[in-house]
Amino acid sequence: MMMERISAAETSLSGGDPVTGEMVMRGHRLPDLIDRSYEEVVAILWEAEIPAQMGPDALGAARCDAFARLSPRFAAMPSDLTVIELQRCLLASLPGTTMTPLLLVAGTAVAAASAVRLVRGQTPVAPNRSLPHAADLLRMIHGAAAGEAEMRALSRYLVAMADHGVNASTFTARVVASTGGGLSAAAVAALGALEGPLHGGAPGLVLDMLDAIGEAERAEDWVAAALDRGERLMGFGSRAYRIRDPRADIMKDSLLVLQRSGASRAPEGRLAFAEAVERTVLSVTASRRPDRPLHTNVEFYAALLLEALGVPRDGFTPLFAASRAAGWAAHVREQERTGRMLRPTSRYVGPLPAGRPKTGRGQE
Repeated sequence: MMMERISAAETSLSGGDPVTGEMVMRGHRLPDLIDRSYEEVVAILWEAEIPAQMGPDALGAARCDAFARLSPRFAAMPSDLTVIELQRCLLASLPGTTMTPLLLVAGTAVAAASAVRLVRGQTPVAPNRSLPHAADLLRMIHGAAAGEAEMRALSRYLVAMADHGVNASTFTARVVASTGGGLSAAAVAALGALEGPLHGGAPGLVLDMLDAIGEAERAEDWVAAALDRGERLMGFGSRAYRIRDPRADIMKDSLLVLQRSGASRAPEGRLAFAEAVERTVLSVTASRRPDRPLHTNVEFYAALLLEALGVPRDGFTPLFAASRAAGWAAHVREQERTGRMLRPTSRYVGPLPAGRPKTGRGQE
């Protein structure tokens, strides 16, 4: 077996320039893809690694297949699981031997919507194979048909989140894939990487932060106190960009369109309040840390958009996974094609055996 001792991976699927903020997916700029359907964008993302699988009706049929496989398991699921835990258990129950990229994307979406409803004591809703993926996902969550504005807003969210280079969950999937673990194991592992607050779990915490601030007039004192305590300001700062996350404005624009349509389910005045908090955070952090200014990341306005679509907070991360599953599938195939096991380097910095002289070097 070939073993590759690297800290990340090269990919031809997607990436963002940390300086300019330009995000590219399979040679297309994200703004040029954002108003295409999720199915179309996944087909573009997959064209090199998983060609000819995402046809016009393929994802709808796969959703129905996923629901037929998962629905017998609903009653047996433990009642004390969170939505993300339930989604992971459902996805893990699909046999790895039958897992395909299409079933992964469909199954992650069906598991997300079903878990949202099961945790609330509601009956999961079977898919409608004739609907676009975004429209059917909202329908499975709410139990009612989504309007055009809602469907368009969620579609833009799904497209923007479908892939983003080798992030934490994607790298996790690639590590598992590199061991020969297969698509199912890689995806379940990737889901586990989303449970912490610094990757998939952040959007819900944005709303928690806004609730804690309460009023725009309290924002400056609240932010200053949070910084004094060394707390992270959710929705700000990024390991991928040195400037404003380019997806943040896509989310905000989508939210504005949804709000103008009258379809927003967000509390009255939520956007204006959030904008005031954003301005305060940027101002306070710039004055206190001029050498390390914070910038708005995608999670700030993604949280507001999902809230406006009526998605409960504990469903934010599962919905993110439903989008990112397409990226995981492509990265798994790309990693498998290399035939190399990922083995990042490390340096041993612990105590040395007695009598051994120090060399000044750690051990790889």
